[in-house]
Parts: sequence; structure tokens; C-alpha cells
Amino acid sequence: MKYLLIALLLTANWAAAEESAKDEWNETSLSEDTIQKIQQAQFKYKKCVVDEMRKPENQKLESRNATDAIAKYCEPTLGDMRKVYTDVGVPGVVADRHLKKLRIQTTRNMLQELMYLEAAKKPALNPDNPCGGRPPRLPPPAACSQPSLTP
Repeated sequence: MKYLLIALLLTANWAAAEESAKDEWNETSLSEDTIQKIQQAQFKYKKCVVDEMRKPENQKLESRNATDAIAKYCEPTLGDMRKVYTDVGVPGVVADRHLKKLRIQTTRNMLQELMYLEAAKKPALNPDNPCGGRPPRLPPPAACSQPSLTP
């Protein structure tokens, strides 16, 4: 009885190991042509993101909303990249992991850039204009009682 149970467990482990070996992938199995196609797809995705960031309607949005809208708009480009991976025989799990990494990195960079642009639009402390961009906890100087015409 014990021997039968041990044999059954070993057979189950062997079958699981054989199945996981099918999903294993070696990075050296991609040809130069395939790598070139993947790089072109990455370029198309990043170009789509940059082009959308430059559109005036996205620059009017708050940075987080603009990031979300741009990411949704450029998502189909990632589908093309996934197709390149799956056509070559890369397991879907590996392709999805790479696409997720690319999406996260691009989204972080995009959000950071849009936040910088948003902050640049706001008035900053300017020694020539004591009214512009004062922190809310500080009382305004006497010169700010009338609206200033300078930015």
C-alpha cells in the first residue's frame, strides 16, 4: 500500500514537472528578426504615448486622468506586440509579464512628465511678484490687496 502511494505521488510530480517544462522558454531562442519586430512594436507604443501627450485636449486634463486616457488609447498597440511574441512561440505568461513591465514603466514616466508639466503651469514664488504662488499658510503681503497684472 505504501509503495503504491509513493509511486502515485512520484508520477504526479513527474507529470507536473513535464508540463512546466513546456512553458519554459529560453531567451536565446528569439531570432534577430523577431527582436527587431519587438523593438519596432515598443517604438510604436512609446511614439503613440508621446503623440497623445502632446495633444492639447490631454494637456488640459489633470495629470492622472490624462495618464489613464493616454494609456487606454495606446493599449491596442501592446496587443500588436503580444501577437509578435505569440507568433514566435513565446508562452503567453512570459509575453504578458513583459508587456505589463513595459506598461508600468511607461505609465510611471508618463505620469511623472505630466505632473512636471502641470506644476510648470502653476505660478511659482517670484521675487518680482510677491503675490504669485504664495503658500496658503502665509498671509499675503499688503501689495497683494489689489489684483496684480503681472503673472
